Amino acid sequence: MNRDRTAALLLAAFAAVSFVHLAALLAGADLLGQATKPALMPLLAAWAAVRGGPRALVVALLFGWGGDTLLQVGGEVPFLAGMGCFAAGHVCYVVMFVRRGAFADRRRALAATAGYAAAWAAVVTLLWPDLGDLRFPVAVYSLLLTATAVTGAGTGAAAGLGGALFLLSDTLIATGLADWPQLPAPQFWIMLTYIAAQYLLARSLAGRAAGARSPEREGAAGA
Repeated sequence: MNRDRTAALLLAAFAAVSFVHLAALLAGADLLGQATKPALMPLLAAWAAVRGGPRALVVALLFGWGGDTLLQVGGEVPFLAGMGCFAAGHVCYVVMFVRRGAFADRRRALAATAGYAAAWAAVVTLLWPDLGDLRFPVAVYSLLLTATAVTGAGTGAAAGLGGALFLLSDTLIATGLADWPQLPAPQFWIMLTYIAAQYLLARSLAGRAAGARSPEREGAAGA
């Protein structure tokens, strides 16, 4: 079986498990939701590896798997450990995006940094009184998450949208921690935006297309 076919099968499996997981959340089928969630990121990581994505991408997705698994355990310590896994994944994303020229366009980078910094400050300020002992961990983690959004925005459309959706997903989690009013079926929206975010980030980094150089960068390299 060639690599393209293997990659297509892995992506189809990821899509199928994602659909079943999201349907389980809508249907209130907790056991099915818990069974399918830990399978999501390993399938996406396998797809990224077969596509020839960088090792750091595979590591980032496996950190996501660790976070997904730990957050299902329940309790403050597993929650913080899961947050640590996601934070490590964001460090991987930021490093990869910076290496791919996230700050090459200074005006775009400045605009993204200013916009996301303002959003981060506003959200943290609003949530701060209601987060209790999780104030500082959430503030630090959300700063790393914002860095992924900023560097993703400077890398390309898929990475930019992925970073924005990841930020939205975790903001929904944070509002739940703060006991703010929630959307109907909040876990569905959290996971829908999270799954889409991880896929878009992975797609922006995996395979030959991600490694292709833009005409502008080709010109700069030849100058």
